[in-house]
Amino acid sequence: MSLLCTVSTMETPLLPRESGRFIAEHSRDVFVEEDGVEKVAEMLYTLRHSDSLTAGGWKDANPLAPAPTSDQALNWVFVVDTMNFSFWPENEIQQCEVTYKGTTYTGYMTLCAAITRAIEEGIPITDPKYFSQMSVEELGHVLRSDNETPMPMLQERHKVLTEAGGVLLEHGGNFRSFIDRAGNDARKMVELIVEKIPSYRDEAVYEGKKISFYKRAQILVADVWGIMEARGEGDIRNMDWLTMFADYRVPQALVYLGALRYSDTLMQMLKKRELLCSGDRREVEIRGCSIWSVELIKDRLSKLVQERDGQTCHITSVIIDFYLWPYAKQHHKEMAHIPIHQTRCIYY
Repeated sequence: MSLLCTVSTMETPLLPRESGRFIAEHSRDVFVEEDGVEKVAEMLYTLRHSDSLTAGGWKDANPLAPAPTSDQALNWVFVVDTMNFSFWPENEIQQCEVTYKGTTYTGYMTLCAAITRAIEEGIPITDPKYFSQMSVEELGHVLRSDNETPMPMLQERHKVLTEAGGVLLEHGGNFRSFIDRAGNDARKMVELIVEKIPSYRDEAVYEGKKISFYKRAQILVADVWGIMEARGEGDIRNMDWLTMFADYRVPQALVYLGALRYSDTLMQMLKKRELLCSGDRREVEIRGCSIWSVELIKDRLSKLVQERDGQTCHITSVIIDFYLWPYAKQHHKEMAHIPIHQTRCIYY
């Protein structure tokens, strides 16, 4: 049975920010907490001059990527972000692992390590001519684990990667040519990716409305921006149009920090590790309220900078997400009592 829920294709979905607001206004099991929003905004205010709240640290945040000075970095990002979904293990003590240059990685970093390992082995994994035609077995070799636990969803990763490769070949032959059609505008980039590449259409129906999250499309644009910033190259406009990237790790951090609260019913259900279908009301509420809480944190932080420093705040939702995701990884032991929601899908 497919985990992807069917939605009407006729209706234009609400954009991610509007979706977040709508979901937060109607949510029954996930709640945005004003005190927590204030607390996180204060925490970020104290960090406002640190490198952790800039895009300049792209290479630090992506240590396994090729040097951002080459277009190989753009190709690498496209391949990684196209397959950037569903890394959580069925069993915490049995995780997929990839060792690269003496370091063993788990989770999302297994994908980064596997793609970089393949490049070093001479496999043209970032060339659309190759990955649009590669077999499941070839991709299985690229993504091979060092232990008995394989990377989840190999068939789905193969399908989305070959499909995306075909789209690039139809539109210029590589990712740079494809994304240049959007003219360095973040919103147009997301719209182009979502329009042309089906696996990036991260949408659902909630309370009778078609809504969207576009997690992977937005993170792909944010990564392009990070590369350009690291290069000291052209500005991408409209970055503040992007929201946070609604996944399973950042909501955990937002609950831990008090900006989100789960109902007792939902918390008990998550602790039992019950699988949620992509598009399930509770899954949609977790993701939508995460988006909206980060919007409120960003707005509150902007007011603090204006009131206390007399300056305009340039910290976007993307930068807040870039801070919260590694924060969740670094504090995973302290957060162990807050379960992540478990949804097997191609969107995150």
